[in-house]
Amino acid sequence: MEVAEAKQLVCDAGKRLLASGLVEGTWGNISLRVDDTTMVITPSGKNYEDLTPEDMVIVNLKTLKYDGDLKPSTECGLHAEIYKDRKAVNAVIHTHSLHGCTVAAARKEIPPILDDMVQIIGPSIRVADYAISGTKKLTKNVIKALKGRNGALLANHGTICIGRSIDEAFVTCRVLEKACRIFIDVQNIGGATQINKIEAIAMHQYYLRKYSKQQ
Repeated sequence: MEVAEAKQLVCDAGKRLLASGLVEGTWGNISLRVDDTTMVITPSGKNYEDLTPEDMVIVNLKTLKYDGDLKPSTECGLHAEIYKDRKAVNAVIHTHSLHGCTVAAARKEIPPILDDMVQIIGPSIRVADYAISGTKKLTKNVIKALKGRNGALLANHGTICIGRSIDEAFVTCRVLEKACRIFIDVQNIGGATQINKIEAIAMHQYYLRKYSKQQ
């Protein structure tokens, strides 16, 4: 992928997230892998509605050095480590969505309760242990929570979603937010009945290997 194309895709994704209500103002961040040593990520402290492709920051995955005058998101180290840990992942999106933040604040792992959730995200949505934003401890906790998953909650913070493409990562964000909303709602009617764990694992593997093989 060319850098210019990656910048445009990340900028467009930021505006899509803002329009969908998954982020507000300057919160959250988005990145896209360009190659084995480079990613493009949203800048720190700029409103999504004001962003242009030229504002996107080019960052070295190994050194975290960046080009230009704008600083990358404070979570660029987390994004870089995800790319190094998950070779098939090409996009990372971090949001502060309402229902995701609600469940993250409760520090509740979401069991397998929806077909699309287990297919796209995995057989559960784990909660990464709390750590201050931008720290190595948070990165370590998130990498652990994402093992075998395409999404996770960050305790008392927000959500993290990954994908083989930026479109897949965006869909993962939408599915995770829906799962969080339903998880909250079903508590009022006695709680959710879970999908069998083995079946949930099988559905996730089918999605990864067969259903979305074209991506």
